[in-house]
Amino acid sequence: MDRADLDLHFEYERAQLLDEAGRPAEAARVLVTVLDAEPGNADVRLRLALAYFRSAQLRQAEEQLRVLVDRDPSDHYAHHVLGRTLERLNRPVEALPHLRLARAMCDEPAYAAAVERVEGRLGTDPPPDPPA
Repeated sequence: MDRADLDLHFEYERAQLLDEAGRPAEAARVLVTVLDAEPGNADVRLRLALAYFRSAQLRQAEEQLRVLVDRDPSDHYAHHVLGRTLERLNRPVEALPHLRLARAMCDEPAYAAAVERVEGRLGTDPPPDPPA
């Protein structure tokens, strides 16, 4: 590893420690610099999205998660977190397809619970299609 790689690795680990210490906004600030250096790194992008989510920077979380699901539509976790983010943004109609897709791809109890919660919020009628 050269010096720049070591610095990025150190910053990535520092961001993880900040997030684990309950300081996700600070973790996000660090992860932005790492992602700038490695824009194709899905793990860094996911950690940044989660830090944004945990610090209620939901529009930034949505932006990062949309990149992830566009790049890898089979990433059930990214779909789930995007759905949860949209749910927290009070956009349940947009959230539901992502939550349902995550549930269909992975038999995870939290995924099923999220679908049930949003479906219940929308009522018994099928939700309308989200705007294009």
